[in-house]
Amino acid sequence: MEQDPDSGRPAPGVPPDAPSEAAPALELIGLSVRFGDTPVLEDVSLSVRQGEIFGLVGRPRAGKSVLLRAVAGRIEPSAGAVSVLGAPHRSSERPRGVAYLPDRFRPPGELTGQEFLRVTLLMHGGALDPAVVRGLARSLELELGDLGGPLHGCGKGMAQRLGLLTMLLTDRPLLVLDEPLSGLAPDARAGVKKALIADRDRGRTILLASGIASDHEGLCDRIAVLCSGRLRYVGSIADLCARLGAPTLTTALLTDRASF
Repeated sequence: MEQDPDSGRPAPGVPPDAPSEAAPALELIGLSVRFGDTPVLEDVSLSVRQGEIFGLVGRPRAGKSVLLRAVAGRIEPSAGAVSVLGAPHRSSERPRGVAYLPDRFRPPGELTGQEFLRVTLLMHGGALDPAVVRGLARSLELELGDLGGPLHGCGKGMAQRLGLLTMLLTDRPLLVLDEPLSGLAPDARAGVKKALIADRDRGRTILLASGIASDHEGLCDRIAVLCSGRLRYVGSIADLCARLGAPTLTTALLTDRASF
């Protein structure tokens, strides 16, 4: 079905029941989340295509992490619906097609890195292939020798890369990653971006959130800008920069015309 490039919804004039080549990897319809009397997400509707890297951009407390938790089935929306690969889900039934890496991820300290990989892949229905592990670890600049000891002393950067390595090793079609580049050195950030792009090129869909605009540049096919729990923009980085007359996403979000 022909779609509007910004919203991901059917383009004007296209019948809503026109056949589609593939269901969206993710669809949010009127998603709202409230914590007590406080609205955190309000009427968010969004469609993420299969085989794209989609970024959530926004300031702290814009609602990015809450949206990801709703997608991963970790919280129950107050209103609206979440659908993964055409199948609706609730928090009581975590979507089987999703692998989720939260922000500030810390692996269990009593396990070694290799034990953590085995246990997590077993939970996701996968098996440990040493050759595949070595290749992905190299792309993330992660030394396999560091995975033989207990994880209680590992730093944030290593924990983050280990979490990413585990997610990439799963066979889940949708990866949901909260601040996946946080705490990484510049060379490691570049390695992670390359690994995510390669995974996208193999057909995986990746939804990620970062409050740092440059994290999305050179990585995301499309982005959504969240502000105070509401969508302000959905589309490509190039289109947003062109609309606001800005050379980069960072400057686009800072311009007075952005209203973010």
